[in-house]
Amino acid sequence: MPDILSAPLVVEFPFTRSLGPVQSAFLTGLRERTVLGVRTGDGKVLVPPVEYDPVTAEEIHDLVEVAATGTVTTWAWNPQPRRDQPLDTPFAWVLVRLDGADTALLHVLDAPGPEVVRTGMRVRVRWARDRTGAITDIACFEPYGSEPGEPGEPAAHDGEFSDPVTGIVTPARLDYTYSPGRAQSAYLEALADRRVVGERCPSCRKVYVPPRGACPTCGVATDERVEVGPRGTVTTYCVVNIKAKNLDIEVPYVYAHIALDGADLALHARIGGIPYDQVRMGLRVEPVWTEGSRHPDHYRPTGEPDADYDTYKELV
Repeated sequence: MPDILSAPLVVEFPFTRSLGPVQSAFLTGLRERTVLGVRTGDGKVLVPPVEYDPVTAEEIHDLVEVAATGTVTTWAWNPQPRRDQPLDTPFAWVLVRLDGADTALLHVLDAPGPEVVRTGMRVRVRWARDRTGAITDIACFEPYGSEPGEPGEPAAHDGEFSDPVTGIVTPARLDYTYSPGRAQSAYLEALADRRVVGERCPSCRKVYVPPRGACPTCGVATDERVEVGPRGTVTTYCVVNIKAKNLDIEVPYVYAHIALDGADLALHARIGGIPYDQVRMGLRVEPVWTEGSRHPDHYRPTGEPDADYDTYKELV
């Protein structure tokens, strides 16, 4: 029985976006300990505010200030906080309808245990000590002993602040441990020996690289191993102009789909050894291995004449 392969993988993409006037005012307001909502055409106050009415899709921009106190409408207890969550001790996820608002804001409640949390409990904002214009300027909510009174009419707000927040970076990250199955394990083991191995479908007879253990066309299991390549043909490509974090490759560079000789599915890899603006469809390439690597570092031109389009058009 071969060893079961596994490896930690991280998928991370920090998304940078600009803010419109409503979102800019909301986040800048949090920095200044002010909670803003927006009033819809039918008089409802939405917190957090949005730029378009969710019912009518009309643009809305009438900002109002609501209170930093509110009522829990629903909740769920989190006994084991994860990395980068707002609190490092057990807490409750809560939906809080702030006084003066008609919708609820999702955040966390700092409470000693689930037995003290209930729907209808009163809470208030605990502001972060250092505020930058982000939802984390609300460090959390905390229990608040007051009884709910009759909410007053939210006061109109012009949304004007000095040094407004105009953009944010939203981190998106997924950490997991990946274990390949039988087919991919054989593929990875072959790569360590500088060979490329796919699997042939017993029905349509196509060879798939990398193999998945089943034919994506016929849906039947595959187990016949076929060695392909190592040379192949560029079927299509793109020029990368943005440098990726922790990737020591200078831009611009080319990432391409490559149909290895004998394969019926193109795999993707970086093209090197040629100026980026000379890469083209039909270019014949071969793998370049670095010392100690378990997979090709990149593919380079072989010097052969370009492949005829008809030989790879089904793989574009």
